[in-house]
Amino acid sequence: MTIRFGVDRLIADQHLLGEARRVGLVTNDAARLADDATRHSRIALLEAGVPLARLFGPEHGLTAQAADGTTVADGTDPLTGLPVVSLYGERFRPELASLSDLDAVLFDIPDVGARYYTYTWTLFHVLAACADAQVPLVVLDRPNPSGGEIASAEGPVLEADCRSFVGEDAIPIRHQLTHGELAMLWRRERFANARLEVVTCDGWQRAMQWPQCGLPWVPTSPAMPSFASAQMYAGSCLFEATNLSVGRGTDAPFQQVGAPWLDVGAVLSDLARRVPRGAEFNEVTFVPDSGPYAGERCRGVHITVTAHSTFRPVATGFLLLAAIATTHRLRLQWARYPTAANPGGEGHFERLVGRRGIRRYFDGSPQRIDSSLVSAWTDTGDWEARVAPALLYG
Repeated sequence: MTIRFGVDRLIADQHLLGEARRVGLVTNDAARLADDATRHSRIALLEAGVPLARLFGPEHGLTAQAADGTTVADGTDPLTGLPVVSLYGERFRPELASLSDLDAVLFDIPDVGARYYTYTWTLFHVLAACADAQVPLVVLDRPNPSGGEIASAEGPVLEADCRSFVGEDAIPIRHQLTHGELAMLWRRERFANARLEVVTCDGWQRAMQWPQCGLPWVPTSPAMPSFASAQMYAGSCLFEATNLSVGRGTDAPFQQVGAPWLDVGAVLSDLARRVPRGAEFNEVTFVPDSGPYAGERCRGVHITVTAHSTFRPVATGFLLLAAIATTHRLRLQWARYPTAANPGGEGHFERLVGRRGIRRYFDGSPQRIDSSLVSAWTDTGDWEARVAPALLYG
């Protein structure tokens, strides 16, 4: 069956939107049609007669090209002439004044399925703000690129004392839900008065990862140029809390980690005894254009997924980090990661992992970190039971 996104369905049947006369849209340039990946969804909505009055942009801005963590200013969309309210910088949720004159807000932004990806938390805050203002929110749903098999979800589940803009609620790192399903979950658990509708995708099933969708990949942000990068991101993003590079600016960001001083042979030897599943690891050299060692030649480990059904990116990230911590005790360091949402950049590892106490294993006895221990860290507890009422796809 041909896949259609929520936006494609709304364009084909505007009765799904009701009688709204002034509509806001949370979006960016990565939001395209399933029917035509060259068409921005906001242009297609306007041409179909949807009365858009205001746009809202997440991290990376409306262009989806602003640098990671950089404050984005309000502005005007050059494609439509509509005003753009930034939700990453001066504010992270819409103010009442920007919602009170709207009859509805649409949300249409592609995601990568990892808790740290901030588009998820833009949705969370938009839902909260719309609930407060009693403005209907309509999520135009899209597939989760990593699929929807709940059994493939990976924790840790976020604990309350680790909340931040890379994790505002108790969900796993790899949650396996669509944006529409997350919104349904939050209405049930957090925002009971929210006026929420989800325009679901046609043709997508939970077992389908992005390659099975038969659709081109549109980069969702500057360092997400391919599905391969998105697939590994849930694990390799952990390295952004260290002094290793994840290859930003190369053709394979988040598929590789490295540093000028990395002894790749020793790392690969150590990693082999930890038995990560579903991937192979090879030596690579690369030159990042930002982050640690920008402009320097790095020796690194490249990760290639060989079995999508058994590959677990978060577990793989933990095991690779343990191998590096064991072979490079003096070289590996924790790093701050300043962003508009966390200007000091402190505690980044805990913000990503979502749980305190795990760092001490890497500082103390990283050689003891094995698949069994990592399995306990990535356990998702009652996640399957929690999300069951929110699931929209079979």
